[in-house]
Parts: sequence; structure tokens; C-alpha cells
Amino acid sequence: MLYACFMPAAPQPFPKPQQPVEELELLQLGTAEDHPCLRADAARNRARLLEAAARLVAEHGAAGVTMEAVAAAASVGKGTVFRRFGDRNGLLLALLDHSEKNFQAAFLGGPPPLGPGASPVERLRAFGRALLCRSADELELQLAADPGADRRFSNAPRRFLRGHVTMLLRQAVPDADCELLALTLMGYLDPAAIHYLTKGCGMPVERLEAGWDDLVARVTCTEPPC
Repeated sequence: MLYACFMPAAPQPFPKPQQPVEELELLQLGTAEDHPCLRADAARNRARLLEAAARLVAEHGAAGVTMEAVAAAASVGKGTVFRRFGDRNGLLLALLDHSEKNFQAAFLGGPPPLGPGASPVERLRAFGRALLCRSADELELQLAADPGADRRFSNAPRRFLRGHVTMLLRQAVPDADCELLALTLMGYLDPAAIHYLTKGCGMPVERLEAGWDDLVARVTCTEPPC
């Protein structure tokens, strides 16, 4: 199960305009009972399970990460893994948790142009480039953790990232329908699309980065010649 400290009881699809993303707390992945105060033994068990899962990814790829395999690698019962992570998707999301938090911290409070201090267009350009590189590095794991078509757009981490893009668009092109525009831009950064372009079409990530820069320039240009 996913939860976010910043989210209200009835989640909204996008952050409200008067609530800038920079003022929101970092999204937390995992279960509520895991955060913030696990018992010491429970924390050790969770860390051992994640270490076992990470070894399986390194040795066999994300396809080798099953609840049964993790339980065997960590020498625990399968029920322990299910109680801790809920299902395989929850386990894979927990593996992505560290990089997700680091990425959020970078665009919420890191140095510009990804973090505050640059223009919204510069930040949008840097956001896409950073997310492309991160997805390329973790592509197999991100694809394995994909929540599926029914939850792809309501998935908490992706809604959080889309909310950040929406905020930057509101600053750069306030007259646009920024929520729909953000949904379109995030489609360019979808792990499945990146997999198809890099693996299926053989495109280098550098080409995708240049394409993102071009897309941002065209979307945010308000002068008639554009």
C-alpha cells in the first residue's frame, strides 16, 4: 500500500494551485506501519528482506523477485514477506523507495536547475532529463513495479511527480490547461515508453533528453513565431 504524508484523506488527482509542491513533505512509499517508527527487530527483518530482494535483482533481474524467492533467500516464511510488503508490487516499490526519495529531495529542495532557484522552464527541462536518466538506470525494476493500466495514473508516486510538473507549467504558461498538459508530458517520461524507445528502437538516452528539451520549448513558448 502507498501513502503520502502530504495527502489529504480524500486524495485529489493534482495538488491545488495554492499549495506549491515545494511546500509538501516528501512522498513516503511502503506501509503506514513501516513509517516512521518500526520496532528494532521489525526494521532489521525488513532490511534483511530488502537485501535479499536486491541480491535477486542483481543475480536474476527483476523477474527473479518473487515472494517465495525472497522468503527463501532471507530464510523466513513466505507469510512474513506478505505481511511486510503486501504483495510483489509492494516489495518492488520498497526497493525503489530510496531512489524515489532522493529524486524527490532533489527537485523539491536541491540545487537549481532541478531544484528551486531556476526559472520554471529550466526546472521543467532539468526534471525531465533527470527522470529519463533515473528511469534508464532502473528500467527493469520500474517496469516490474508498474501498477498496471487501471492504477497507472492514480499511483501515488506518479501523481506526486505529475503534480510537480503541473506546478511548473502553471508558472510558465498560466493560461494553459496545465493539468492535462502535465499528463501529456508525463507520458513522454513513462517507463514503458522509455523501454520501447531505448530497447525496441535502439535510441540513446541522449536523444530522448534532446527530444524532451524540444518538447518543453514548444509547450512553454508563448511567442507567435513558435
